[in-house]
Order: sequence, then C-alpha cells, then structure tokens
Amino acid sequence: MNSVLPVFASTSLQAPIGVFDSGVGGLSVVHEICQHLPDEQIIYLADTANVPYGAKTDEEIRALTAIAVEWLYRKGCKIVVVACNTASAFSLDFLRQKYGEYFPIIGLVPALKPAVLNTQTKKVAVLATPATFRGQLIKDVIEYFAKPQGVEVIAVTSLALVPIVEEGKQHTVETQQLLQQILSPIVSSGADYLVLGCTHYPFLKQSIGYVFADQMTIVDSGQAVARQVGRVLAHQQLNALPKMGSQPTVSCYFTGGYTIQTDTLLKQLLSPQVTWKIAQFTAY
Repeated sequence: MNSVLPVFASTSLQAPIGVFDSGVGGLSVVHEICQHLPDEQIIYLADTANVPYGAKTDEEIRALTAIAVEWLYRKGCKIVVVACNTASAFSLDFLRQKYGEYFPIIGLVPALKPAVLNTQTKKVAVLATPATFRGQLIKDVIEYFAKPQGVEVIAVTSLALVPIVEEGKQHTVETQQLLQQILSPIVSSGADYLVLGCTHYPFLKQSIGYVFADQMTIVDSGQAVARQVGRVLAHQQLNALPKMGSQPTVSCYFTGGYTIQTDTLLKQLLSPQVTWKIAQFTAY
C-alpha cells in the first residue's frame, strides 16, 4: 500500500509538525508543543465539518482520521500528532502501517499512569467520550497500569462537553452546573484523581477547579505528548533550527469553515506568545 503513495512528507528541519483533531480541542496539545518546542512551525487541522467524533461508529472514526492524516501528509509535515483521544483509540495501528515509513505518527492515550502512581484513595476517574472507552488503548492502559496497583478506574462519559468547548462556553455558569452533575458522583465515590481523556477537556480545567476546588487532582496528556514529539524529532534529527527571539507559529485549517466565533475561540485557547493565523482550507 505504501509503495503507491507519492512522497509529499518532508525530511526538512523546517518542515511543519502536523496536528489533527476533530475540532478545536487539539489546541490544548498545540499549546504544550509550542511551550516545549518554540522553534517549530505547526499546521493544525480541525475536522469541524464532522465534530464531534465521540458519537460516531468505529468505522467512521477510522475513515475520517485517515483522510485527515493523508491531508497533513500531502502538506509536507515531518511528523503528525493525532491530538484526539477518540481518533487515536481506533486509528493508530492502521495509520502507522500506511504512513510509518514516511513520517512518525504520535497518538494520545489518557494520562492514567501518573494518576495510578499517585492516588491515595486507590480510585481514579477518567473523563472521556464513549468511543474512547470502546477502543483498545484505554483498556490496555487500565490492564497494564491500574490493575497491578489495585487501583479502581471509574469511567465517566458525556457527549455534551465537546460542543461546549467548540462553542466557547467553557466558563459559563451552565457549564459549571453540568460539570457538577457529571463529576459529583465520582467525588462522592472517593476518587482523588481526574484524568482528562479528551483534548477538549483541558479547556474546562478552570470550571472544574471552580466547582470542586481541591477535591481532585486533574491530569491530562498534553505535556507528555509534547515531550514525546521532542524526543522523536531529536531521534530523527528533525528539530527545527533555533532562531533568536522566535515565536511558535500555528497555521489553523478548519474543514467546516470558520467564523468570527472561531477567531474568538483561537484567542481564548492559544497562548498570547503563539503567532497564529487562520489559513484557507482546500478540500481533501
């Protein structure tokens, strides 16, 4: 299969890092990559025409993710991050088989390991989409890390939270009330760690903290993914050359188009130290 693909991916040091998510949530990962690798350029692709992925079938998720990675491949990216837990849960093996010889592909797994190693109550909760819990990745992490430590993992799902972030409503009173409803049972159960298993959810940290104060420690995988990107680039000798006073740059593409609301969201979700632009998306 690989032999019929034209070589669009780049081995240039200055080639961009490709980051893909179903919507704007993957910007939480972009933020961490920018902090860790400030000399890199990033192409961010949000499949807003099909968001959210959490309620889609396994086959739909795999197909949409493959199309997105193909697009980033053709844009000449030197590495791709599937910054979507749901997409990672179903697509990583296939993507690596198809594109592995052209560029590295990094996926996301909920950051269960640090929660398991640090919990005092032996109960941790994972907040993710239903599709993420159907995938094998999270099952493997629970089997390999949680069970040997005698830690109970409580699965918490909601299809309402991704649209909230997509609409820029993560700090509203209504969102805080919804989080209270979703998360109160796990606090009552004694869980002392909350693992955010969706890249949209780090943008809800402030509201979660407002509702639950110091009752739970919140962890996500953004920093770990950024460090892994740095390690892989270093191993492949593909780190961008450092520039004096340079700022991370992000070109954002949206399959569903963009509006003034999209512009407002980017200002909310990206650090002021990041130079970003909304680029014109051309169809797959």
